[in-house]
Amino acid sequence: MDRALALRMLGDTSGALASIDAALALDPYNFLALLSKGALVERAYGWKAAAAIYRNALALAPAEPDLPEGLRGPVQKARDTVARFGDTLAEHLRRSVEPLRARYAGEALARFDEGLEIFSGRAKPYPQQPLLLHYPRLPAIPFHDRADFPWLAELEAATPFIQEELAGALRDQGDQFSPYIAYPPGAPVNQWGELNHSRLWSTYFLWKDGVRQDEACRRCPRTAALLESLPIARQPGFAPTAMFSALEAKTRIPPHTGSANTRLIVHLPLILPGPAFFRVGAETRPWRIGEAWVFDDSIEHEAWNEADALRVILIFDVWNPLLSPAERDLITAMMTAKNDFQDRP
Repeated sequence: MDRALALRMLGDTSGALASIDAALALDPYNFLALLSKGALVERAYGWKAAAAIYRNALALAPAEPDLPEGLRGPVQKARDTVARFGDTLAEHLRRSVEPLRARYAGEALARFDEGLEIFSGRAKPYPQQPLLLHYPRLPAIPFHDRADFPWLAELEAATPFIQEELAGALRDQGDQFSPYIAYPPGAPVNQWGELNHSRLWSTYFLWKDGVRQDEACRRCPRTAALLESLPIARQPGFAPTAMFSALEAKTRIPPHTGSANTRLIVHLPLILPGPAFFRVGAETRPWRIGEAWVFDDSIEHEAWNEADALRVILIFDVWNPLLSPAERDLITAMMTAKNDFQDRP
């Protein structure tokens, strides 16, 4: 690397590149060598050729606070080059496919558009990352097709009486809305520091981990009856979970993933005093009163309330419709057996 630096200062770019390649042969994951190679390749062959090398270097870069002052400029240049490459490539790809895409304008092309962004390097793929169970051969679909859940219209039509029962719960049992995040002392809270034991994000459970909350269901009888009539996931000790989820003004729920890709999550907005948004993977949607959706919470997701007042939605879980009845029974038995195993001495 010292030789490469000397040759570079003497203007011998090809010799410097040969020396850097020799260094990388000894240590292929040397961040400084990769960053130097990117600069040399850019000088010799242009910024497009350097972009892939810069991208590899950035994957190995130290965290920003740990970067030596002398490397901050070169690292930023590498970031700018990678971003420029992605932006320019994406624009070129869009122009190139536009005539063909226009022929299919009536079809659902959001997946292709996301694929183009990933292919150009401007976006990253979002795989399923469940915390408890990753069941194989289930596709990673951020928001599922409404056609797979014909009962959504019935749920949406019930919005007024669910809102009425929610208002009663807020009025009479507001103290029962408890913090959703509640780690014990000493546990690593990671991204949940601001929300841990905080009523900024609170919940009122109708079902919790498969257990019916009788008092809450008594106070919200029509909501409870409606949920009972829907194909909610039923797994003793695990599901269903159904709750009113309250997010205070100007509060954000950080990116996270759920427990299993065998179930999906339903949202029905009930109180929306202003702008509030939800992202699953690369897709962001605003909530709208009377519009429910079903999503895969094993894909990274986050929520934020930009309004000046409380936002509340109804949340509950349903089985992934791609599972057969036999699979549902077997998955439940398997997960129950794991709990039994852990409880034994």
